[in-house]
Amino acid sequence: MMDLLIMGGFGIALYVFYKWMVKEPILPWKEKNEAEAIPIKRKKRKKDVQLDEEPKLFEELFDDVTDISNHMIRFKDNTFAMITEVEPVNYFLKSQEEQEAIDSIFEGWLASITYPVSIYLQNRFIDISEPVENMQKNMKEAEDLNADALSFGQAMIQDLIKWQRSSPRYETKRYIVFSHKVNIHDINAESKEELEEKLIEKTFSELYRRVNAAKAQLRKAEIGISLLPTEGIYELLYYTFNRRKAVKVRFKDIVEQEKNALYVTAIQSDERIEAVKEVIKENELEEEGKETYSEQKIS
Repeated sequence: MMDLLIMGGFGIALYVFYKWMVKEPILPWKEKNEAEAIPIKRKKRKKDVQLDEEPKLFEELFDDVTDISNHMIRFKDNTFAMITEVEPVNYFLKSQEEQEAIDSIFEGWLASITYPVSIYLQNRFIDISEPVENMQKNMKEAEDLNADALSFGQAMIQDLIKWQRSSPRYETKRYIVFSHKVNIHDINAESKEELEEKLIEKTFSELYRRVNAAKAQLRKAEIGISLLPTEGIYELLYYTFNRRKAVKVRFKDIVEQEKNALYVTAIQSDERIEAVKEVIKENELEEEGKETYSEQKIS
C-alpha cells in the first residue's frame, strides 16, 4: 500500500512539473473554462476590429485615363501617350569598341530629345505554350515518324510543360513611352467633331514623328523599335495586372475567342440584338446630354 501511495505522489509531482513547464493550468477544469472563454473573447475582438478596405488599384491608376484608341492612351488633360516595344541588342556579347559605339549612340539620342520620354520594363512569366502547340501540330501532320519518335516527342513535350510549371521563370519586356500634351486653343475647328478629329490627327502625327526619329537613331546601335497598336496596349496592361493568370489565360486566346467583343457571339434573336443596341444608344444619348448641360452651365 505504501508503494502505491509513493508511486501516486511521484506521478502527481511529474504531472505538476509537466504542466508548469508547458505553462498550462494544473487543474483540468481550468482548461475547459478557458477554452470556453476563448470564442467569447474572439467575438468581442471581431466587433471592435475593422478590416481595411481593398485598395482601389484600377480606379487610382486609370482615374485620369479617358480612352485607349488610335494606338494611343488619352488622359483627361488631353495628354496622349504612345508606347513602343524595344528589341534590345545583346550588349555583353559585343566587343569593347562595339559597346562604346552603342553607348555613344544611345547617349546621343537621349541628349537630342526635348520632350518627355519614359522607359518601362515589364517582367513576364515565360510562356512556351505556343512553341509546344506548334510541336504537337507538326507531330500530328508528320507522316514519316515511327512509334519511337512519337514517344520521344510526347515525352519531351511533357518535360517542357513540367519545366514551365515547376518554378517561375521570367522574361523582360522593354518599352519606351512617348507623351505629348496638346493645347486645344491652338486648333481651329467649327464643330466638336472636327475639333476631336484634328486633335487626334495632330497628336498622332507628332508622336509618330518622335517614334520614327528614335527608330532611325537607335537603329544605328542595332536596337529595334516597333509601335504598339491599340491591341498591343491592351495586352501590355493585361500582363501588368494579371501576371500569374496570363500564363494560363493568355491574351491571345481571349482575342481569338472574342471575349472582348462588344456583343456576345452566342446565338441570339434579332429582336434581342436590336434591344441591346437601343439600350446602348440611349446610354450614349444620355451621356451626351449630360456633357451638353455641363458645357452650357460653364458658359
